[in-house]
This record gives sequence, C-alpha cells and structure tokens, in this order.
Amino acid sequence: MHAQHQKQEMQQAGFSLVEVSIVMAIILLLAIIAIPTVQAYVVESKVPKVGEELARFILHTRVNAAGGSATPYGGIATNNLANMLRDSSVFSISGNASSPTVLHGLGTDGQANVAEAEAGSAFTITLSKVNHAACPSIASVLQRVSDTIVLTPEGGASAVIKDADTPYSALDTEMRCSHGDKNTFVFTVG
Repeated sequence: MHAQHQKQEMQQAGFSLVEVSIVMAIILLLAIIAIPTVQAYVVESKVPKVGEELARFILHTRVNAAGGSATPYGGIATNNLANMLRDSSVFSISGNASSPTVLHGLGTDGQANVAEAEAGSAFTITLSKVNHAACPSIASVLQRVSDTIVLTPEGGASAVIKDADTPYSALDTEMRCSHGDKNTFVFTVG
C-alpha cells in the first residue's frame, strides 16, 4: 500500500503538457485583449504633458512675436518648435537643426509640424497620426490657446471644430475622430 501511495504522489507532482498549454492559451488570449487598452491608456496619459508643452510654445511665440508687425510669425517653422522642445521628456526630436523631425508621442510615428500661415500673420501646429485615445483631449487642452482647430480623420472630410463662428465641443470632436492613429489636427494661432 505504501508503494502505491508513493507512485500516486509522483504522478501528481507536476503539470501535464496539456494543462500548461491551456493556461498559456488563456494568458495569451487575455494579453491580446488587454494590449489595445493598455496602449490607449499610455497615449491618453501623455496628453496633458504634450498639451502643456505645445501651449507653452504657443504662448512663448506670441510673447516674442515682432510687435506691431503685420507678419509677426514670418519664417516660423518646425525648427522653432524643435529648439524649444529639445529637453522634452514627451517629444522626440531627430534630424538636423534646419529640418528636424518632431514626434509627439500621441500615436505611432505621429509628427508635430509648425508652419507660417496667412502670410506670416498667423502660424499652424499640425499633429499627424493622433490616436483616438488622445481625441478630443489634446484639442480640449489646446482650444484655449488656438484661434482655429481643424480635424481630419484618415479617409474622412476635414471639419472645423473651433473658429470664430464655431464654439469648441469635446463631444463633437470625439464623434469625428477615427479609431487608431488616423487623426490629423491643425491648430491655427494668430
């Protein structure tokens, strides 16, 4: 009887390959379901810092604009943004000083670009490939310092979500955003 009991204990000592395979399949399934949620959370958590740094750039640019000039933002470009954000913990800057690439971190390979607008009397900040998890949060943060906001979802029509005649609505903006890294925002400052 004692030998049979030892034999039974030895057979019960570990897990079978089938049991381990089932547990691994369950863990893999849970990971597949959770990864998009975790990615969305990571993107959403970056919005306040990205918005704060862009708002700081806008305010800094407004303060330092050529006062009394009809073209206070003449010649402004992405290199001005890159210069101010060199030490950023959120933005990633690569390339040379005259033509840098500024990645905003709110979507895979999403870029931030600055350009002169309205013959130098205004400028735009364009954020490409913005993930839906950052929409409408980034627009909500920057609507306070932007005169006009245009949203273009990939494959969709551009929509003005804020201007002199259109009050900003976070709910409207959220409805217009496409799922994924497929949204482009253009913030115009004058």
